[in-house]
Amino acid sequence: MTEEAEDKEANVDTLIPGPDYLASGVHIGTQQKTGDMKRFIYQTRPDGLYLLGIEIMDERLRIAARFLAGYEPSSILVVSAREYGHYPVTMFAEVTDANSIVGRFIPGTLTNQGCEYFVEPSILLLTDPLTDAQALQEGVSTGIPIVALCDTNNSTSNVDLVIPTNNHGRKALTTIYWLLAKELLRERHRKAGKDEADFTFDYVVDDFEAEL
Repeated sequence: MTEEAEDKEANVDTLIPGPDYLASGVHIGTQQKTGDMKRFIYQTRPDGLYLLGIEIMDERLRIAARFLAGYEPSSILVVSAREYGHYPVTMFAEVTDANSIVGRFIPGTLTNQGCEYFVEPSILLLTDPLTDAQALQEGVSTGIPIVALCDTNNSTSNVDLVIPTNNHGRKALTTIYWLLAKELLRERHRKAGKDEADFTFDYVVDDFEAEL
């Protein structure tokens, strides 16, 4: 990203300051891009990495928070097979009263009532449609809405709401799940008819970051 382009991205009015987004690496994609994700790509770095626009990422985080706020907390299932997503997802679930599955997703979890781990969520939040393919497939077969963090190399054909972001970096996943938790709770606060000025969120981004 050129210095001029970086300054432009950094000065966008977002949930956190542009420089904080950039420092977390949420905008850094992969060296592959799909046709599905092309519209979210802001620029290509000299080393071939595609960069995602933080303005549309920020907008999609707000939309996802409003969407998720329409569901009972316990009916939301968050999934992450990616190791760097395990702790942020666990924290997100704890803070928002959602349910989570990290690590291996047992086949039949959403589709086989005889499965020991069977659950019936109303909505699914995936860390990566590629690594969470089993959960994605079962979510599609049960017909529930699917929200997913999607990188430049992801297919989005079975995703109802895309949040374009680096979905493999430790700091990126920490930042995204922290922000999404904060905005989801803010939306619930609003839906309850409470004064915006009374909203508080007692977690900092570091609370969502796993120790190395």
